[in-house]
Order: sequence, then C-alpha cells, then structure tokens
Amino acid sequence: MKTQSSDTSAAAEAVLIDLARRSPASRKLAMAFSMTDAVRRASLAGVRSRHPTLSDEDARRRLAALVLPRDLVMAAYGWDPDIEGY
Repeated sequence: MKTQSSDTSAAAEAVLIDLARRSPASRKLAMAFSMTDAVRRASLAGVRSRHPTLSDEDARRRLAALVLPRDLVMAAYGWDPDIEGY
C-alpha cells in the first residue's frame, strides 16, 4: 500500500487512520476549526508581508479578497480587489 505522504510509513499511517476513524465528531470538528484558523493566520501573515504598512482593517479586506468572490468583496467592503490588489 502506498501512503499518502512519502515521509510516513504504512504502519504509522494505519495508526493515524484508525485514530481518525475512532475520534468523536466533536474532536474532528475542533480539528477542522483549528486548521482553518491556522490557514487564516498564515494567509493574513502573507498579506502583511506583502503590505507591511496596512491597517488591520485593510489587511482583513485583502484577506477577504483572497477567499471570497470579487462581487462579494465589492458588496461587503465597497472596493474592487482587481484594482486595489490582494
């Protein structure tokens, strides 16, 4: 069996899969929320590294522009990410 990750043995992956299957739904949901928050923080850090002088509000707008459709960003924030940037 080929593993999902080249640096994980088949035995280790089998243990991880078994643990995931036995985890309660609440634990799986908490893990999903945690991963989502980590990705959001990493994306915001990327925005800040590209635009270090942005206000918190402008950084959040640019983050929204990365994950939302253009028309929703324009409706919610009143600016066009194609013009203002990401």
